[in-house]
Amino acid sequence: MSIVSNSLKRIKPSPTMAVTSKAREMRAAGKDVIGLGAGEPDFDTPNNIKHAAIKAIKKGDTKYTAVDGTPALKKAVQKKFKRENNLNYDLSEISVGTGGKQVLYNAFMATINRGDEVIIPAPYWVSYPDIILLAGGKPKIVKCDERDHFKLTPGKLKKAISKKTKWIILNSPSNPTGTAYTKAEIVALAKILSKHKKIYILSDDIYEHITYDNFKFFTIAQIKNLKDRTLTMNGVSKSYSMTGWRIGYAAGPKEIIKAMAKIQSQSTSNPTSISQAAAVEALNGTQKFIKPRANSFKKRRDFVVDSLNDINGISCLRPEGAFYVFPNCKKLLGNKTKIKTDKDFVEKLLEKSQVAVVQGSAFGLNGYFRISYATSIENLKKAMSRIKKFCENLN
Repeated sequence: MSIVSNSLKRIKPSPTMAVTSKAREMRAAGKDVIGLGAGEPDFDTPNNIKHAAIKAIKKGDTKYTAVDGTPALKKAVQKKFKRENNLNYDLSEISVGTGGKQVLYNAFMATINRGDEVIIPAPYWVSYPDIILLAGGKPKIVKCDERDHFKLTPGKLKKAISKKTKWIILNSPSNPTGTAYTKAEIVALAKILSKHKKIYILSDDIYEHITYDNFKFFTIAQIKNLKDRTLTMNGVSKSYSMTGWRIGYAAGPKEIIKAMAKIQSQSTSNPTSISQAAAVEALNGTQKFIKPRANSFKKRRDFVVDSLNDINGISCLRPEGAFYVFPNCKKLLGNKTKIKTDKDFVEKLLEKSQVAVVQGSAFGLNGYFRISYATSIENLKKAMSRIKKFCENLN
């Protein structure tokens, strides 16, 4: 009999981490691999944030803190929501965790009972379904069409809701597609959710500041009659290039926040004190670098989208945010090319052309692959050239 728990057997390792690990192994073996798998900005953490961390170390702020965040960081989060989203929260309605992933994990572990359903629009971030399964819930995957820009429509939402629905997850801008919901689109979904008083909403806003073409970000908690059952998750990893600092945060109903703290108290306890001090500076300090960095990502997006749409058999939408694209490769799959699935496609691309991407099926939608363009334009030029040559050799 296996010592591994049955609950753990329900989940799988992160596919994005697997691709990144494989690319790292190939590089160590001397291969010239271009990694387009990881969702990590290539910009460095701004100096003012680094200096805040150094100052905290020198002051001796190296002890345990409150389980779910220091008062200083909670106040910074509180100010952020008011300043940027016009949302008011008490400090008791705010939680800080070791990265956005832990915040999501805490929320679902604290609220899901066995058999509860969670609506997850696909394509989705790879960890959503596995966290739900680990918590004993049932992911209800709703496949969203490319013609709808991979967004959940009111009709599909209405059809997916059942008596067992406890949560719905909305991620905008999206990982893996980069598409983002307009205010009108969120309002349309909210009209459906307003009729179902027992459904809670998890809004994953981690890419809030990485948007393009004058897109106006809007989050569902800004709709008054849904705020009291919306948990809004965000963090410093993407906007502030602080992935390794591991700070995520959320604001929402006090009962959920308290339950999340209880979970955290028996797992990791508090996030690192130094990282919390740095995050205070990130949220309270200058925000001037955010827009120029987003503009840099936009240039990369445009180059990658234009390059992909110039490849026979590939088509790619132009997303509104994040630093991902989700190209369609269905025309290159099948008996003609001897590559049957998107997983075959990305494996052969890595093997033959040494470009690491992630198959769309890992995100719940077959026939696509995800590219992260959070790397230099030089790397992207080489990668697009290799992908084009690889696809031409398939035809």
